[in-house]
Amino acid sequence: MLEINLHNIKKVHFIGIGGIGVSAIARMLALRSLGEAGMRITGSDQNQSLVTDELEKYGIKVHIGHRAENLLPDTELVIYTIAIPADNPERQAAEQLGVPMMTYPEALGQISQTKKTVAIAGTHGKTTTTAMIAQIALAANLDPTVVVGSFMFDENNKRTNFIAGTGDLLIAEACEWRRSFLNLSPQILVITNIDNDHLDYYKDLADIQSAFIALVQKVPADGYLICDQSLPNVSSVAAAAKCKVIDYKLENTKNLNLLVPGAHNILNAQAALAAAQTLGISIDVAVQALNKFKGTWRRFEFKGELGGALVYDDYAHHPTEIKATLAAAKEKFPNKRIIAVFQPHLYSRTKLLLTQFAESFKDASEVIVAPIYAAREPIDPTISHEVLATAINHFTPARALDLKVIPTVLKEELKPDDLVITIGAGNVCDVADALLS
Repeated sequence: MLEINLHNIKKVHFIGIGGIGVSAIARMLALRSLGEAGMRITGSDQNQSLVTDELEKYGIKVHIGHRAENLLPDTELVIYTIAIPADNPERQAAEQLGVPMMTYPEALGQISQTKKTVAIAGTHGKTTTTAMIAQIALAANLDPTVVVGSFMFDENNKRTNFIAGTGDLLIAEACEWRRSFLNLSPQILVITNIDNDHLDYYKDLADIQSAFIALVQKVPADGYLICDQSLPNVSSVAAAAKCKVIDYKLENTKNLNLLVPGAHNILNAQAALAAAQTLGISIDVAVQALNKFKGTWRRFEFKGELGGALVYDDYAHHPTEIKATLAAAKEKFPNKRIIAVFQPHLYSRTKLLLTQFAESFKDASEVIVAPIYAAREPIDPTISHEVLATAINHFTPARALDLKVIPTVLKEELKPDDLVITIGAGNVCDVADALLS
């Protein structure tokens, strides 16, 4: 791995700067650069977004589209998301100019080496759990640095995916894709759960578990592993730990009154409580902080009302997550007709988990399936949103529609007591925005 002291670099270019993780590092450097002569932070992304708009408020020049000329010749370092291929024109330009490059996980890993790190990993729930632990640490005045895979909401409902703390604590979401989290050096590791996902990279569940075992083995003997040892996919991973293992399911929930609904969020809160105690934070401070927690961007986020119908948005893109999200919606609104607008993410995930997806919408009254969001993958003609809608229809009424026509259709069909929830990791949130515009 390239060893570069980020504090000595003044001219940095980010490829894929609109990515939620990459943008956090960009913000960190931009905040550090305020008032510092010679500092320049630039970046590029395929599309303009809320993330890129926020970055420009920090004085970061964001180019839309990847072109060699976006990389200035005097650039000292390029940081790129691991989804960026080797033939990207800006990566190729950096190679030709001899500009050092590192991935986002490598950059985050270097920050981790300089701080006491709490890493939150797991197939589901890691973003919310990271944000919960961050809120507790802030309430305890630990002044942490925080990197999370979504926007947290502060007391004034302002959004941020990065907190520039001055303390020695780093709280970081740890992504398992391509074993990215192995760049981190955690003293405290939270594993929320382990499930079949990212099968475009991993061979099978055992391969996924091998990555988590490697991460667990990075925790030193005087550190902590926090997990639910009753989960079959987790227990064998926890057995590889040389540190103390704490079962978060044993945490008392009697004083928890969460603002965010769902049994899955109780589990996330229990994991956060266990992490807080390893940091020496009192249970009273932790519970009070959790009871004020407002959630994160695109995690059962309330968007507004349309003629009495409620509109929510959620990032769920795996069958387990969809089940949890819809169960939470039904728990919170038991008498409403729930219309789920789902945009599958990745051809490979949709194809490999087709049966599980089909069965995951049981708590919805109706499902509208949008075309698959390809992201980093080429088109696979053997799978489509029509195929998925047909499969879902065996369990829950479903139909396939183009993303652009869904808002018009819903506006004609919605009733005052309905609840619409847009679900997916792509741009399905545009449907919610269009409904309310």
